[in-house]
Amino acid sequence: MELSLILALIAAPIILSLLAAAKNKPRPANLPPGSMGLPVIGQSLGLLRAMRSNTGHQWIQDRVDRYGPVSKLSLFGTPTVLLTGPAANRFVFFSDALAMQQPRSVTRILGERSISELSGHDHKRVRGALYEFLKPDMLRNYVGRIDGEVRRHLDEHWAGRDTVTVMPLMKKLTFGIISSLLFGLERGAAGRDALAGDFARIAEGMWAVPVDLPLTAFRRSLRSSAWARRLLAGITRETEAKLERGEASRSSDLVACLLSLADERGARLLSEEEIVDNAMVTLVAGNDTSSVLLTFMVRHLADDPDTLAAMVREHEEIAESKGDDGEALTWEDLARMKLTWRVALETLRLVPPIFGNFRRATRDIEFDGYVIPRGWQVFWVSSVTHMDATIFHEPARFDPSRFESQPAPPCSFVAFGGGARICPGMEFARVETLVTMHYLVRRFKWKLCCEESENTYVRDPLPSPLNGLPVQIEHRASP
Repeated sequence: MELSLILALIAAPIILSLLAAAKNKPRPANLPPGSMGLPVIGQSLGLLRAMRSNTGHQWIQDRVDRYGPVSKLSLFGTPTVLLTGPAANRFVFFSDALAMQQPRSVTRILGERSISELSGHDHKRVRGALYEFLKPDMLRNYVGRIDGEVRRHLDEHWAGRDTVTVMPLMKKLTFGIISSLLFGLERGAAGRDALAGDFARIAEGMWAVPVDLPLTAFRRSLRSSAWARRLLAGITRETEAKLERGEASRSSDLVACLLSLADERGARLLSEEEIVDNAMVTLVAGNDTSSVLLTFMVRHLADDPDTLAAMVREHEEIAESKGDDGEALTWEDLARMKLTWRVALETLRLVPPIFGNFRRATRDIEFDGYVIPRGWQVFWVSSVTHMDATIFHEPARFDPSRFESQPAPPCSFVAFGGGARICPGMEFARVETLVTMHYLVRRFKWKLCCEESENTYVRDPLPSPLNGLPVQIEHRASP
């Protein structure tokens, strides 16, 4: 499939015009070192192959070793500058000359009016609207609902079994939580299961060569995106009607919250297109990243019985402080789960769900003595600083204690990004993770079903453990 795709791209007449334009267009003399690779394709397929074989970090490091921390290449049809290191991260997060820029494949799939595409006033407006729902003061009201979703999930899919496959179950759990809290799609709601399948196909095409040909991942993602968008648009209109009838309130779910927001003139703050586009982004980001984090926490804890035992003690102490075993967790309970969150942060350092991200230069801009031309992509990755031995001692070792006292240097631990673009759902992910681990570690013991090395997983585009991480489970005494 990849060979036929390459041949189709090279044979396309557009290549000739692109080559001619590139030849005639003047470029600054002090571009970063590097190679642009094949026309249009550039290094896209090489990076994707490396990510799928879990060698993406090595692929990036090889470029750094060859060209230095700043180099040029071509990714997903666009000239790109790769920037690495804490200073580069700071530059990317805080420069006013860099706007958010997803690959064209992502933009076509998720829409042009999402928070990941907007800049300036529009970005602040949409981010502020999303934060109205995702801020701590709102999330504390949803801890009990997340608690109920986690308990029901463990009762239905873990209890009474000798083995489970962790990754698909964590995806099912996080999708259920997000469907309920963000879109009001409760269990059994029409379209909920179909929507889950569509978003799995959407993720496959987000980091793909953006060529709309039959049988490609990009074509499948576009079709699934169109169906999902129609469903979310219908949910938006239904929620608007419920708000008008008084059957829903601003705190019912994310869509209701966004529909309830108005500007100083009383006009609705977000259009329907903006609500749908940002619902798409929120569902993809929230579902996939949280499920990856939870899965790899289970994976790492399987090899670290001491840390797991300490986590069990932390959660038993919290459980013992509750008046009734059926009492749901509270916001205050989550604040006591300090070790559990350190385990989560260390897992995010070793296996960041998001490999990297893109910005676009809005004008010619200089970094480290090189010019990044206007319109070029800037690509930053998390692995370079996360695996830097000068920043994190013995970086390949799983050690949650490294987050106990001494924080990482600024712009070194970047699992959630940074600056104005720091992940707005970070607090939501924290709540979801802590509640899930509270019940998981108290109810079950587990061990890997087969011998696996620490690196037996693929990234396509998100990391996934070998065979979905099958584990043998044993029920603890009733908590």
